[in-house]
Amino acid sequence: MLQSNIICFRLSYGISICILFLFVASCGGPDSNTHIKRSSEKGAANFQAERFRIENKTGYTEITVINPWQGASNVNQVYYLVKRGSALPEGVDSGNIIFVPIEKIVCLSTTHIAMISALDEINSISGVSGSGFIFSQQVVEHIKKGVVPDVGYEANLNKELIISISPDLIMMYGIGSESASYIGKLNELGIKVIFNADYLENNPLGKAEWIKVFGALYCKESMADSIFNDEVSEYNEIKNRINEDLLYRPKVMLGLPFKETWYISPGNSYISRLISDAGGDYLWKDTDSEISMPYGIENVYMRALSADYWLNTGTATSNDEINFIDPRLGELPCYKKENLFNNNKRVNESGGNDYWETGTIHPHLILKDIASILHPELFPDNDLFFYHRIN
Repeated sequence: MLQSNIICFRLSYGISICILFLFVASCGGPDSNTHIKRSSEKGAANFQAERFRIENKTGYTEITVINPWQGASNVNQVYYLVKRGSALPEGVDSGNIIFVPIEKIVCLSTTHIAMISALDEINSISGVSGSGFIFSQQVVEHIKKGVVPDVGYEANLNKELIISISPDLIMMYGIGSESASYIGKLNELGIKVIFNADYLENNPLGKAEWIKVFGALYCKESMADSIFNDEVSEYNEIKNRINEDLLYRPKVMLGLPFKETWYISPGNSYISRLISDAGGDYLWKDTDSEISMPYGIENVYMRALSADYWLNTGTATSNDEINFIDPRLGELPCYKKENLFNNNKRVNESGGNDYWETGTIHPHLILKDIASILHPELFPDNDLFFYHRIN
């Protein structure tokens, strides 16, 4: 799950990730009548992600996206991947058949781009949403040349433009139940749409594991498996190193107020998990919520007095900007010690932030950054990749 402040970011920045699957047969592989859930055994479709399931059937692969938008309950979106040139399977909804490997895709979230790029399929991107906030240099160049148009977002999608692109698939994310209506309108036009619920995963590796769905869509399952397995190894190696040498857990606060309200990421969130794995003590670790929790600045300030570090400072690029929002924030001990770090070190001239692209498929880079900030003694030679100190 992610919080509403991050969701707002995704809406304006057009973010989400692409997905694939682990050690399963290629598109249209052998039959399996057992739904594949969590398992660490080879051949399992996923063991970190909770929002998708992949099952191999005779002649096709079935992908189920589970509760694909925030607040959804008992909502499953089922898709059938059929290899081009194969016979159509019997007994399935033909409206949900996707022919693979896909050749043209429209991405309504920038995080999809990182996973497609990792699979060497960047040229398949035929349309995007939020073009001004894409970091990938190759995609940015395609946009500048007019090869990849911006199709808009949600209710403002340019349907005529999408029809002219004639994509094999649109990858979208859902913020609420109204997202289903957008799919209906696109399906009426004969356009295939698949939901990507990666942003709702609260496990960094679960989010990265969505590359497996794209592995299935491009018939590059083995490549996707390898990428994900390497990521698991990298992430766990850093996490284990921290746990072996951990002497203390610095207290961490996050975010920035918006119009007198501070939207706090709950303790069961993606970023809270990263902080914990990096050896930090998140100030709101004991909370549990499906959405960001709105607090008054006063309430946050009182708890933040104990914070050793302040991460992910929103749009603030300097201490002065934070002090301008509310002078009381300048009295926080972490502010006075200049222990403020933002995750916008890798931002291009148009505003595309690589934290939301590369960071989604390689969370070990985020983990190492946060660990290096909180425990510099453990990573003395590490140059921060996504983060930088603001002053």
